[in-house]
This record gives sequence, C-alpha cells and structure tokens, in this order.
Amino acid sequence: MTPEQIQARILYRDGLMLIIDKPAGLPVHAGPGGGPNLERHFDALRYGFPKPPGLAHRLDRDTSGCLILGRHAKALRKLGKLFQEGRVDKTYWAVVAGSPPEEEGRIELPLLKVSNKSGGWRIVTDPTGQTALTTYRVRGRGNGMTWLELNPHTGRTHQIRVHCASLGCPLLGDPQYGGPAGKPLHLHSRAISLPLYPAREAVGATAPVPDHMLAALSACGFDGV
Repeated sequence: MTPEQIQARILYRDGLMLIIDKPAGLPVHAGPGGGPNLERHFDALRYGFPKPPGLAHRLDRDTSGCLILGRHAKALRKLGKLFQEGRVDKTYWAVVAGSPPEEEGRIELPLLKVSNKSGGWRIVTDPTGQTALTTYRVRGRGNGMTWLELNPHTGRTHQIRVHCASLGCPLLGDPQYGGPAGKPLHLHSRAISLPLYPAREAVGATAPVPDHMLAALSACGFDGV
C-alpha cells in the first residue's frame, strides 16, 4: 500500500482521531511471524504530528470498514475510555447463509476462547465466558442469503461471527464457524460514531461497501445507496 493509497482511505480526520476504511484481508498489526499489516503504513498519516497515529481498537484481518486511530497518546486514552464505557456506536453489515428466526432480535451469549490440538483456537458460546451482546435486524433477503445490520454492544473477539452462527445463519466466507467457504468473509464495519467532544454532536463516518460484498448484497436488495 502506497502513502497515497492509505491516505485515500481516510473517512474522517480531526486533531484527535482519524477514521479509515480498512481493506479486507490485511491484519491491523503484525502477528508473531511478521508479514504485511496496516500499522506499518501509519507514518503516512501523521499530517504534521511528530508520531504516527495508533490503533484505538481492532478489526479482524478479513473484516473491512471503519477503523479508528488516535493521533497522539492523550487522544488514545480518551478514545480507549469511550470504548471501555460502551459509548461508541458500531454498525456492521453482514451477509449470512440462511436466515435468523426473527426480523430483528437480541443475541446475548457469553463467549469463551478455547484452544485446539493443532495449536489454534476458536471462540465458543459458554456460560463461563465473557458477556457478549449483539442486536440485529434484517435488511433484505435473496438467493438463500440474508443481509443483516448488526450492532455489537460489547467488543469480544469474533463476536458477530459466533453470534450469527448461533442463530443458524453463519457468515458467507466463514467456514471456521460453519459458513460457506470459497468467498471472502462478508463482514463490514459500515459505520461508527462516538461522543468525542462533550459540547458537540457525536462524530463518525460511514465506509463504502467493499467490492467483494456487492454481489451478495445486491441479491439481497441493496441498491447501492
């Protein structure tokens, strides 16, 4: 990714934070083995500040859309407090196989990280896990798929993926949790907003739909707006 390419993905910018449109398939930071990641390009987002911005939260490697960066240490502390207090409104779009039992609903299932024999891990629903809450509503259907709008009220790892699977409608491109393989993950951080300034309305951004989700969303009634 060139400096110009990452700069073109900025959705919102002020003195405290940036919101960028994260591409699917790129981790936000390097794993134990290194490799390409989004964070290595943050120097192009300094815009006169002495240091690059830092991650205020995370998105999974294969999730696209709105990602917030703090522009300095004080901003990151303020943003971290807002996330911790649950004051950040997050809206995700997903395309799932099948359909949930209701047009809208609330999924409140605790989540637990478990290891497997191969050295990997996955998230499962378990009463001993961390509290996790997701609300959803159906936006459209077509060709055996459903377009869901989801609001995670907690920020657990793989929360939306596991909660959708628990309804019997796993995400397209998510074979780890029972979804159809052969496609990229159909999960997009569509919009985010937060009360960053006490005397002003909440600020935020909306991320355009990624190319890899357009066909499935269109089949479910998305008209490009």
